[in-house]
Amino acid sequence: MMLRLAEATVRFGGRPVLDGVGLDVGEHEIVCVLGPSGSGKSTLLRAVAGLQPLDEGRVYLDGRDLAGVPAHKRGVGLMFQDHQLFPQRDVGANVAFGLRMHGATKDQQAVRVRELLELVGLPGSHGRAVASLSGGEQQRVALARALAPRPRLLMLDEPLGQLDRSLRERLVVELRELFGELGTTVLAVTHDQGEAFALADRVVVMRDGRIAQSGTPLEVWLRPADEFVARFLGFENVVGATVAGEAADTPWGKVPVPADTPQGEVTLLVRPTGVRLVPVAEGLPCTVAARTFRGTHVAVQLQPRDAPRLEAACALRDAPETGDEVGVVFDAAEIVVLGSAREA
Repeated sequence: MMLRLAEATVRFGGRPVLDGVGLDVGEHEIVCVLGPSGSGKSTLLRAVAGLQPLDEGRVYLDGRDLAGVPAHKRGVGLMFQDHQLFPQRDVGANVAFGLRMHGATKDQQAVRVRELLELVGLPGSHGRAVASLSGGEQQRVALARALAPRPRLLMLDEPLGQLDRSLRERLVVELRELFGELGTTVLAVTHDQGEAFALADRVVVMRDGRIAQSGTPLEVWLRPADEFVARFLGFENVVGATVAGEAADTPWGKVPVPADTPQGEVTLLVRPTGVRLVPVAEGLPCTVAARTFRGTHVAVQLQPRDAPRLEAACALRDAPETGDEVGVVFDAAEIVVLGSAREA
């Protein structure tokens, strides 16, 4: 393992903000730590970088215990959300900063700066003023600066957080391709699930200073570990249920479940794609309370008479109008028992 955290703990005012975290990152792996504000994800990054001392536990890089090793000697690159470029220096001087600190000659700096600016899509921009750059261009310069000393581990703290959505979506694809081309090992933190799922080989979801779930983007999306993870990912159809055989008693009535579902008291997630609309006489009667266009589909909020709301995902042309009366049936293949997934 390139990076290993063992029982990493940080306390602020006696309260653990990082609580006994264990995490491994393999060489060439891209790991995104995802979670709401206050979950401990940025503290984790700062602890690895040496900017936040641990109260307990250890951080190892290539098997080396980093206890007592200052940030500038850890051999890691760090890119912050606000980029932290030097406004009084031009693009080339910003990118070359780490190289100068490592004693590179001016010729070595020039070659590396030119190489990196081409790599991040800004060829010939070494003489430009930082103030003349767009947000996306500043992000690319900050990335080039972080990559310049060839760090064994690159860490990103909300790297795309200040950019508009269309630019974020484009740059996250470029970043994944770039890291794959370079073979870079990456540890990134973000609150944006779309960004994490598009960039990462593995997603780590944090809650209250602990890891709630770790797995590939597909594993986490298909099998959320618990209600917190499911709701954080945006799923709303989560209820307590009692399973007997291949059906569950829920506030929405009998719901079919997969054949291997644990029996007894469980928490169920019904994916919106598993909420099927039928004529009102053929299913659970519901009123369409609201509908939201999502680009590829319409999210329809359904209100049963005496049960919690349901969200259904409908094709654009098939979505009912607000106020319509519809029936609902459920697809067992789109029902997940939360807490039954193994953490990766």
